[in-house]
Amino acid sequence: MLCLYTVFGMELRMTTTFPSISISTDRLVLRPFDMADVPAYIEMMNDELVTAWTESPHPYTQVDAERWVRRIAPAERTQGSGIVFAVTEFLTQRLVGSVRLLNTDWRTLATEVRYITAPWARGEGYATESVLALAEWLFRDQHFERIELRTPADNTASQQVAQKLGCISEGVLRNARIARTRTENGTDGGWTDIRTDLIVWGLLPEDLEGVAEQLADAGGYGSYNDWN
Repeated sequence: MLCLYTVFGMELRMTTTFPSISISTDRLVLRPFDMADVPAYIEMMNDELVTAWTESPHPYTQVDAERWVRRIAPAERTQGSGIVFAVTEFLTQRLVGSVRLLNTDWRTLATEVRYITAPWARGEGYATESVLALAEWLFRDQHFERIELRTPADNTASQQVAQKLGCISEGVLRNARIARTRTENGTDGGWTDIRTDLIVWGLLPEDLEGVAEQLADAGGYGSYNDWN
């Protein structure tokens, strides 16, 4: 999709959708969701930490998952608001998470990233690896200028991902997100809404300089530049 702007009598063309692509790293493949992902996606989305820190329906049902795969996730790209990837292991093709761009501003070339890791894949560095791959693709291939992360104040795992990527903490949005916590009784399904602050992190192209090498030196992984 193209968007047309007129500046001083000149017509400027601006792309307003991301291409349909897959991105590969040494361990992972970021690709569009398909129907084969539905069982694992349901299990992931019903995990307690995912329920607590996301706005997804709970319990997360077959209907929710099929709607996500068939309609909601593809529409993120075709409508220009972002793009959604299933994160899978390169060798096993097992679903280990998801990463999503949203609230994309095509004029300023800025977007927000959110990520989820499945409970069976935590502790492997997959969130950092997938977001780093996506950031390198955005900055180098799509020429974006800014990525924003917003992490709940008590979600330390999500904050560690931002720190490992070299993101800069830019401030706090007070009382800006509704999270969920377990209740003592089951009359409401065992969960209740609570308000939480959001820490805002910014990532610019220059912030990524040397990050992949630092992670590799620490026993992590190298640079990712295989996208198609």
